[in-house]
Amino acid sequence: MKLTVPDPHAHSSPSNALFVYYLEGVIHPATPILHPDFLGNWVEETSTFLFFSSPADDTVRALYLNMPHLTFIDRYDMDYDQWQGGDAEPFTAGDLTIIPFRRGLPPKTPPGPHDILLDAGVVFGNGAHPTTSCCLSILAEMGPDLSRKTVQDLGTGTGLLALGAARLGAPRVLAVDLNHLAVKTTLKNARINDLDQQILAVQGRAEEMVNAPADLVVANIHYDIMKEIVVSDGFLKKEEAILSGLMPTEARKIETVLTDHGFRVTQNLSPDGIWHTFHVKR
Repeated sequence: MKLTVPDPHAHSSPSNALFVYYLEGVIHPATPILHPDFLGNWVEETSTFLFFSSPADDTVRALYLNMPHLTFIDRYDMDYDQWQGGDAEPFTAGDLTIIPFRRGLPPKTPPGPHDILLDAGVVFGNGAHPTTSCCLSILAEMGPDLSRKTVQDLGTGTGLLALGAARLGAPRVLAVDLNHLAVKTTLKNARINDLDQQILAVQGRAEEMVNAPADLVVANIHYDIMKEIVVSDGFLKKEEAILSGLMPTEARKIETVLTDHGFRVTQNLSPDGIWHTFHVKR
């Protein structure tokens, strides 16, 4: 995870301020963080990032003084848009309209039948990346067929692809992420969009959860995980998949594996010539 230190002369409004504390060592997601402006705990391998909307030096200091396995590394002050890489604007994918909003400030009107409200929180994935929009476009092209499919969204992040599948009619969607904070964010977004009866968000490894039954696998995920998924017994039993997050060399390798195992690539989208998204079927 890369943290960008902002211009120290830039100022954020209080509602948009973000204070990120970087510690070496893992703080379990269930550990209570007693601060009124605590936003979330992101664990990445052997490190922890704690997010607050106001300075929390005393709270964080108490944590690492009471937990000898923790080492404080740094504090990063920025605004929310800097963290997410920009203030995402609403965009469309097929019949869907995705409406990102700044944390805690949802639109006053409820979502329409083709709208998805998205609060990315402090999890990456506001929908602006071409891999995400390509996956959504393929889902939208399926139209009524999705109403007859159960879906897995592996590496769900903010839950956007799970939300898209459910909004387009998928009766059951399993949204999987290894990160606890991503699962919490997905559950929150499912409730905001009244899709929590269709979406089950769980913490787990994509390589293992692909073994669960589903008609369609959607995975916008890192190549190191993708290359394990596409040769797993669970994936090879599937009939259809949308796979994304692949750069050109990686895409060629994955395409070879897929065709060697009996899949045919019905679509290969790469609008920017860099990131590839496959729609594959038996």
